[in-house]
Amino acid sequence: MKVLVTGGAGFIGSNLVDKLVNLSHEVVVLDNCSTGRLSNLKKVKNKIKFVNIDITTSGKNLENYFNKVDWVFHLAGLADIVPSIINPTEYFSTNVLGTFNVLEASKNADIKKFIYAASASCYGIPKKYPTDEKSEIDTKYPYALTKFLGEQLVLHWGKVYDQPNISLRFFNTYGPRSRTTGAYGAVFGIFLAQKIAKKPLTIVGDGNQTRDFIHVLDLVEATVKAAELGKNKEIYNVASGKETSVNYIAELIAGDKVSIPKRPGEPDRSLADISKIKSELKWQPKISINKGVEMLLNDVNDWKDAPVWTPKTIEEATKVWFKYLSKS
Repeated sequence: MKVLVTGGAGFIGSNLVDKLVNLSHEVVVLDNCSTGRLSNLKKVKNKIKFVNIDITTSGKNLENYFNKVDWVFHLAGLADIVPSIINPTEYFSTNVLGTFNVLEASKNADIKKFIYAASASCYGIPKKYPTDEKSEIDTKYPYALTKFLGEQLVLHWGKVYDQPNISLRFFNTYGPRSRTTGAYGAVFGIFLAQKIAKKPLTIVGDGNQTRDFIHVLDLVEATVKAAELGKNKEIYNVASGKETSVNYIAELIAGDKVSIPKRPGEPDRSLADISKIKSELKWQPKISINKGVEMLLNDVNDWKDAPVWTPKTIEEATKVWFKYLSKS
């Protein structure tokens, strides 16, 4: 297959590119490197075509790279909650208009499969656990909303233009190459940087809140399976189907702990129903949370230059979170 990956220099994208190259596909990567890193592609740089381009660019400048492409994996997008509150314009431009542009380029190229990286943040604070794909949508912040709007475009294009589109709702992904710079975000990067710096691990609230963590290598397997076997116009949760507390993660990483205030708009639990993807795609996660954390601790180089967050810097970084989301 000739395969195109938007956001292919990012955390998930680069791991996916590695997998696609190993499967002997011809791979084109589109990325503007605003959050992705070329170093993530160093193992395969001589086996792929890399194009530095912004997906908010429309027309022939973008469409030229979709010529004779079979599969499109659309992973390019902006993540993190706080920046989306501060700068919703940028998030709308990338996650919504950017997705529109990639969809149009894919439609005109008559591709065979389009896989969209959606977000489980669309469920907000779910009313039932485990949470399945038919659960109520309750977007809590601009990041969640813009990713969901992107998904709506993907499904609508599938319906109106009979485009072979699939949406994958990713839950809390962790593993090698996780982004370490920029906004205050994912728990693993924060904890590992704090551990390397011999600083206390910052526990939000009482730490009993759970998340459905999935290792990026399991997620990549699911993403490829979706292209191979997924049903068009369908939505699939991609997760481990197990919930793990933040306290348990802190115990695995090991270190002193310090508590910081609980944040508004965050769920106390996260647990996906993955029966649909297991049944239809014959996929299931293989890497346990214990094994996944062990793998991270055996290679902490990704986090040696990461910012070391403290209760004070976290408080400063999340001011807008408390200012706006506490009202909702």
